[in-house]
Amino acid sequence: MSGFRHLGDRLVHQGHVWHVAVADYESPSGEPFRRDIVRSPGAVAAVPLWFAGDGTPMVTLVDQYRPPFDEYVIEVPAGMRDIADEPTEVTAARELVEEVGLEAGRLEHLLDMYPSAGMTDSVLTLYLATGLTRVARETHGPEEAHMHVLELPLAEAVSKVVAGEIHDAKTVIGLLLVERRLREGPPL
Repeated sequence: MSGFRHLGDRLVHQGHVWHVAVADYESPSGEPFRRDIVRSPGAVAAVPLWFAGDGTPMVTLVDQYRPPFDEYVIEVPAGMRDIADEPTEVTAARELVEEVGLEAGRLEHLLDMYPSAGMTDSVLTLYLATGLTRVARETHGPEEAHMHVLELPLAEAVSKVVAGEIHDAKTVIGLLLVERRLREGPPL
């Protein structure tokens, strides 16, 4: 046991999906302290992987406007777990259809990650999506309606990570894990 104790939360903002709390804690030595925490239902993301006619591994990404940065950000398809008790696999499958018009024949769990452990309790569940079939997109909201769908060779996407052209954490991690999975894992 860590010896830290969570003494309670005081809700300071109730949003549609996120809630902000001021949380009180006690350290192992008995010292009280307080932290602002964004309480979140979590999120999912999927790296859609497919193979071009010549066998080149390809990924489908989105270039989406993100208001906090006031710019377009290249990302893997992802979304909030905003439907209560929906399994993460179902959310990931829904987001693939909504954002990039792909239905996954298979979703392989890659990892659960803490996107920003110092400020939120959010957990992001990351999948590899394969066996993809094209379907109609079902965009929601202005950001999705105006996003650009990108189809890139996996090697080019990883080069963009290394060159600092892809900044989104879930995308960086997802692309690098998929590249490694292809290099070291059993065939897909």
